Amino acid sequence: MRRMVVFSAILSLLLLLLSGCGSSGSKSTTGGKTGGTRVIKVANYFAESHPQNVALREKFKKIVEEKSGGSLKVEIYPNSALGAEQEFYNGVRNGTIEMGIPGLIMQNDIPKMGVPEWPFLFKDFEHVKKVLNGPIGKEITAELETKHGVVPLAWSANGFRMFSSNRTIDSIDDFKGLRLRMPNIPNYITIGKLLGANVTPLPISEVFTALEQKVVDGQDNPIATLRASGWYEVQTDVLESKHMFSPNVYVVNKKFWDSLTDEQRKIIQEAAKEAANYEFELMEKSYEEDKKFLQEHGIKFTTPSDEFVKQMEEAVQPLYDELFKKYDWAEDLYKRIKAEAE
Repeated sequence: MRRMVVFSAILSLLLLLLSGCGSSGSKSTTGGKTGGTRVIKVANYFAESHPQNVALREKFKKIVEEKSGGSLKVEIYPNSALGAEQEFYNGVRNGTIEMGIPGLIMQNDIPKMGVPEWPFLFKDFEHVKKVLNGPIGKEITAELETKHGVVPLAWSANGFRMFSSNRTIDSIDDFKGLRLRMPNIPNYITIGKLLGANVTPLPISEVFTALEQKVVDGQDNPIATLRASGWYEVQTDVLESKHMFSPNVYVVNKKFWDSLTDEQRKIIQEAAKEAANYEFELMEKSYEEDKKFLQEHGIKFTTPSDEFVKQMEEAVQPLYDELFKKYDWAEDLYKRIKAEAE
């Protein structure tokens, strides 16, 4: 009997030890870590075919996973799969999502982050890249880490925004009464109203339905988004206004970032910059292709006259007057950005 008791005790101990060893390899912890691999979830609101996600797949994911030797794994969540822009950005801030590529939604708390989307500020893509990839770009993102707990990695391009609508806009008067969807950001809303439109703020995930059901008459986005999101199916016209440039910014949760090795941070930083530069390149090259595609699907393009452009610039001037009055740094920063185009 004693032998049986001893044997049972030894067997139970062995089973317990084996159970502990078996579970240790699959144990998940916080911070995106599974076993010896750190998982980086990257959230954004763009369609899978958009240049933003093409660059993530072809550059960022590939570079990070290859150069890290398997210690880092990238999971891409396009098309608001982890929530609309504000939701996934909040996720990056609180650490439930490691990385994200939002627009400048954080400008409500950090005013300088709204600067790149001031109206009629940039001349062309080269002007944008010169400013955002230089000292001014670093100045604009300087408060993200201390105020929001996210580390900026790279600027990427959404593109020059244009108005798409269900009717032709070829004069300033055509904005009157136009029900225009804009992002729920004060400067955007102000621009729409100053042009004479009736502005309806909506997240990007609700735009197609709002256009289809004629809740709104139009919206503003780069035409790459118009194509990738399928909005051309429920629109007839595009005004090539180029009234604003919209960048996006690669951000990573600071606590997750600090938990990585120096080598891992270097790999991610370099991959983010390479992917963002590639996305800029794709956006520039795709414009004529996107325009041709949209025209083939029934979209009429209107190029505004010089007089029309001047009227739009004059219409939004009160926004600049307000910004210059409100922030002591605004007018100087505006002038420095404009000077970079010369």
